[in-house]
Amino acid sequence: MLPPELHPRAFRPYISPSASAPSFASSSSYNGDQNPNPSPSPSPTSSFYYGGAGSSSSSSSRRASSSMKNSRFSPSSFVHNARIAVALVPTAAFLLDLGGSPVVATLVVGLMIAYILDSLNFKSGSFFAVWFSLVASQIAFFFTSSLFYTFNYVSLALLASFTCAMANFLIGVWVSLQFKWIQIEYPTIVLTLERLLFACVPLIASAIFTWATVSAVGMINAAYYLMVFNCIFYWLYSIPRISSFKLKQEVSFHGGEVPEDSFILGQLESCVHTLNLVFFPLLFHIGSHYLIIFSSGAAVCDLFLPSFLSVSTLCLHKRGFMVRVVFHSFGRYIHVPPPLNYLLVTITMLGGAVAAGTYAVGMVSDAFSSLVFTALAVIVSAAGAVVVGFPILFLPLPSIAGFYLARFFTKKSLPAYSAFVVLGSLMVMWFVMHNYWDLNIWVAGMSLKSFCKLIVGSGILAMAIPGLAVLPPKLSFLTEAGLISHALLLCYIENNFFNYSNVYYYGMDEDVMYPSYMVVMTTLAGLAIVRRLSADHRIGSKAVWVLICLYSSKLSMLFMASKAVLWVSAVLFLAVSPPLLLYKDKSKSASKMKPWQGYAHAGVVALSVWFCRETIFEVLQWWNGRPPSDGLLLGSCILLTGLACIPIVALHFSHVMSAKRYLVLVVAAGLLFILMQPPIPLAWTYHSDLIRSARQSADDISIYGFMASKPTWPSWLLLAAILLTLAAVTSIIPIKYIVELRTVYAIAVGIALGIYISAEYFLQAAILHALIIVTMVCTSVFVVFTHLPSASSTKLLPWIFALIVALFPVTYLLEGQVRINKNFLGESGVEDMAEEDNKIATLLAVEGARTSLLGLYAAIFMLIALEIKFELASLMREKIVERGGLRHSQSGQSSLATVPPRLRFMKQRRASTMPTFTIKRMAAEGAWMPAVGNVATVMCFAICLILNVHLTGGSNRAIFFLAPILLLLNQDSDFFAGFGDKQRYFPVTMAISAYLVLTALYSIWEDVWHGNTGWGVDIGGPDWIFAVKNVALLILTLPSHILFNSFVWSYTKQADSRPLLTVPLNLPSVIITDIIKIKILALLGVIYSLAQYLISRQQYLSGLKYI
Repeated sequence: MLPPELHPRAFRPYISPSASAPSFASSSSYNGDQNPNPSPSPSPTSSFYYGGAGSSSSSSSRRASSSMKNSRFSPSSFVHNARIAVALVPTAAFLLDLGGSPVVATLVVGLMIAYILDSLNFKSGSFFAVWFSLVASQIAFFFTSSLFYTFNYVSLALLASFTCAMANFLIGVWVSLQFKWIQIEYPTIVLTLERLLFACVPLIASAIFTWATVSAVGMINAAYYLMVFNCIFYWLYSIPRISSFKLKQEVSFHGGEVPEDSFILGQLESCVHTLNLVFFPLLFHIGSHYLIIFSSGAAVCDLFLPSFLSVSTLCLHKRGFMVRVVFHSFGRYIHVPPPLNYLLVTITMLGGAVAAGTYAVGMVSDAFSSLVFTALAVIVSAAGAVVVGFPILFLPLPSIAGFYLARFFTKKSLPAYSAFVVLGSLMVMWFVMHNYWDLNIWVAGMSLKSFCKLIVGSGILAMAIPGLAVLPPKLSFLTEAGLISHALLLCYIENNFFNYSNVYYYGMDEDVMYPSYMVVMTTLAGLAIVRRLSADHRIGSKAVWVLICLYSSKLSMLFMASKAVLWVSAVLFLAVSPPLLLYKDKSKSASKMKPWQGYAHAGVVALSVWFCRETIFEVLQWWNGRPPSDGLLLGSCILLTGLACIPIVALHFSHVMSAKRYLVLVVAAGLLFILMQPPIPLAWTYHSDLIRSARQSADDISIYGFMASKPTWPSWLLLAAILLTLAAVTSIIPIKYIVELRTVYAIAVGIALGIYISAEYFLQAAILHALIIVTMVCTSVFVVFTHLPSASSTKLLPWIFALIVALFPVTYLLEGQVRINKNFLGESGVEDMAEEDNKIATLLAVEGARTSLLGLYAAIFMLIALEIKFELASLMREKIVERGGLRHSQSGQSSLATVPPRLRFMKQRRASTMPTFTIKRMAAEGAWMPAVGNVATVMCFAICLILNVHLTGGSNRAIFFLAPILLLLNQDSDFFAGFGDKQRYFPVTMAISAYLVLTALYSIWEDVWHGNTGWGVDIGGPDWIFAVKNVALLILTLPSHILFNSFVWSYTKQADSRPLLTVPLNLPSVIITDIIKIKILALLGVIYSLAQYLISRQQYLSGLKYI
C-alpha cells in the first residue's frame, strides 16, 4: 500500500508509476475529471505522470505540470531516520564485527573528536571529523579484515570490499543529512544526498543482510534470503516517498496530488529497483548453483522460485511451487491421477488467488463482476473437493458452500454465511475422519481422535467468527464468546503440542511436532485480528482485555518448559493488565479507578501471584540450578506483587501519596527478602507437592554432602531495621511529629542493628554484645535526633556522642583481652602443639575481630560526620535565604536600579563574609555541632588509615580515596576557627602530601634498618648513599607541595613564574629515585604546579573581564 499522503483524489485510481516501478509507453491515458478515452497526442509529462486527457485538456495539463514542478526547498530535520536506520544500523554492526577492535577503536576516537567539536559549536569541524573518522575506519578495515583470506577468489574479495566501502559511504551520507547548516548553505547537495541514500540503500543493504545471514545459516538457500530482503527494502525505500526537504503545504495542490519533484526517487532508480527485485535473486541462484542446476527436476524448479514477484515468470513460479510444495508435501492427500491432478490443482490455486485478489482490490463491485466472482468460487470449491477425494455423489455440497461464501462477500448475507459454515463444517469433518480417524496414533500425549476433535472444533469456530462479527452490536457478545473460546482452544492445543514435542508412534521419538515460530505466528495473527475488530468496534474492551492476555501468555512457553506456565501467565496477565486495558478513558482528569476498585485489583494481583507460586518456584530453580529457599520464593512473590501494582498506582492513584509510599515499601520488602533470604518457619509456609518433592531431592546431599550452615535468623533484624527506616523516611511512621514515637523508633532500630552485628560478626565474644548494642542504640538516637531535633535533644546529644567515643577504646581493648584471658589463663600444664595452634588461632581471631570493630566504628563516625555536615549546610542555607528575603523586602523597587561596580564589589565582599556571621549566630543555638562533626571526621580518617595499614600494608593509592573524608570538616570556634568554605580543600591536599612524605621517610628508614642490625650505617657506604640520595630527592619535591597547599589555603594570586620554576625540581625525583612514594610525590608536585598556574591565570583573566 502507498503512504496516505500519496493517495490520489476521489475518482482517480491511477497512481504515478514513475516513483514506484518502471512504466512503458501507452496509447491511452486517464483523466480524473472525465471518463477514460484514447488520447492521440498526449503530452509526455502529463500522460506519463498525470494521465492527461488529450488536446482539449492539454493546456490545463501543462498548467498543472508547470505548477507541480515549482515545489520549493524547505530546511527541516530528516524525517526518514527510522526508515534508514532499519537498514544501516545492522549493516554498521556487521561491518564493525568484520573489522574487529582496530576499526572500533579508530571509529570511537574519531567520533569523540567530532562530539567535542560539536559541543564547542564548531559544526563544520564536527562534520569533517565524522567523515575523516569514517575514512580512517575504512582504511583500518581494509588492513585488518580477513576478506582476502575468507574468499577463494580475488574478484569476490574485491567485490565484498567495495560493498563494505559503499555501506560505509552511505552511513556517512546519512550522518551528513543530520547537519542543519548543510541544508541551509547547500540545499541542492542535500536533495542529492537524500536521493542517493534512497537509491543505493536497498541494493547495498540487501547484499549485506544476505551476507550476514549466509554466514550464520549457510549458503544453500541464499537466493531466497536475498529475495526476502529485496522485498522488505523495496517496500521500505522504493515505494514513493516525499522528500524531507520540500514544503508539506504543496501536498494539498491539485486535489491532494504531490508535485513530481517532491518525490525522492525518479524513474531510473525505480526501474533499477524493480529489475533488482525481479531478476537479481534468480541470477544469484544461478551463479551459486550453476553446477547442479539441471541435475534434477526439483533443481530446475528451484530456478524460478526466487523470482516469484515477476509477472513474466508467474506461471513458471507457480509450476515450481506446485512441484516443490504442493505435490511434494501434500501428495498423499491428492487423489487424482496425473495429468488431471496438475490441472485441478492449478485451477484451485490460481482461481482462488485470482478471486481473493480481485475482491481485495475492490474489483467486485457490480452485477457482472459479482457473477464472475461467484462462478469462480463455485469452480474452485468443486475442483478442490475433487482433488482431496471428496465423493462425486456429494460434490454439490462444496459447490453450494462456495456459492454461499461468494454470496456472503458480495451481498453480506448472514443466512448465506450460516449455510457456508454448516456445509464447510461437514466437509472438514469428512476430511478429518477420512484421513485420520482410523489411525491409532498418540500425538503430544493424546490420541489422534481427541486431537481431531479439537482441530474440528477450532476450525468450526474459526469459520463461524467472521459471520458473527457482522451481527448487530447488540449481539456482539456472540463474537466475543466465539473469539475467547477459539483462543482458549488454541492455547490448549499449542500448550500440549509445544510442551509434549515428541511423537509416540511405535517407538519413534524426538520429532518436533510444533516449532516455536508457529507459536509466535499464531500469537501475532491473533493480536492483529483483535486489534482490527476492536478498531471496527466489533468487540468490547473486556473481550479485548481477555484476548490480549490469552494470546500474550502463549509467548511464555518459549522461555520455560512447563505445562502450567501458559495458564499461570494468563492468570497473571489478567490480574495485572486491567489498569492498562480496561480503564482507558483519557477524557477524565481524575482517577478512573475508585479506591475500592484499587484495593480489589491489588488483592486480585496478590492472590494471582500466590496461585502462581509453583511456576515462580520452577523459574527460580531453573535460574539458580537448585531449589530456591523459602525466603527467596517469598521475596520473589512480594516483588512481583509490588511490580504488578505499579500500573494501578501510576495510572490511577498518582495523586495519592500514601499509595506510592506503600508501593515503595512492598517493592523494597521483596528486594530485601530476595537479597537476605531470611529463614521462614514451617508454620508460615505452604508447600505444594511440586515444591515438597523438589526439596526432598537427595541430589544436593549426594553431590555436596552435609554442610553446616551459618544461622541466618539475624537477617530478620536487619530487614526489620531497613523497613522501619524506609517507613520513617516515607512518613508512613510519623516520627517527624511525635517525639515519643521518634525515641521508640531510634531505640528499636539501634537494638535491631546491634543484635544483628553482634550475632553475625561477633558470635564468640558474648560479653561484647551489650557494648555493641549500646553503641548502636546511641548512634541511632544521635542520628535521628540530630536530623529531627526536639526541645531537649541539643543538650543530650553531645553527651551521647561522648559515650560513643568512650565506648570505642573500651570495646576494642576488651574484645581481645577477654578472649585472650579465656584461652591463655586456663588450666596450667605442659603445652603441646595443639595448644600452640589454638593460641595462634585465637590471636588471629582477635586480630580479625578488632579489624571488624575498627570498620564498624569508622562507619559510625562517618555517618555522624555526614549527618552533621548535612544539618549545618541546611541551617546555613536557611539563614542565607532568610537574610536574602529580608533584604529584598527592605529594598523594594530599588533593586531594579543599576548598581555601580564599587557597590557590587562591596556586596560580593559582604556575601563572602556571611558564613562567618552565620557560624557565630549558630554558636548560641548549638556550638557543639561543628566540634562534634570535626571529631567524628578526624576519628574516621584515623581509623581508615589504621585499616589501610592492617588490610593493604599501607597502600599508596588508598590516601587518594581516604583524604576526601576530610571534606566533612567544619568551621568551629575552637580548633578550626579560621577554617572556612574557601579552605575546604586544604585538608585534603595537605593530608595527601603529609601522608606521602611521612611514608616515604618511613620507607627509607625501613630499607636502611632492614639491611643493618642497628644504626651502624657506614658513611659512604651503600646504605648511606641510598638514604642521602632519596632524602635529597624527597626534599626537592617539597617546594611544589608547600606552594600549592599555601595557595589552596589562601587562594591569593602569586607570581606566575614561581609555580613553574618548581616543576624542574620534581624531574630528578621522577627519574632517579628508588622509592615509589617519592616518585608519586614528584608527579603530584608537577600536577600541583601546573594546576596552580592555570587557576591563577584564570583568576587573572576573570579580573580583567571584571574591570
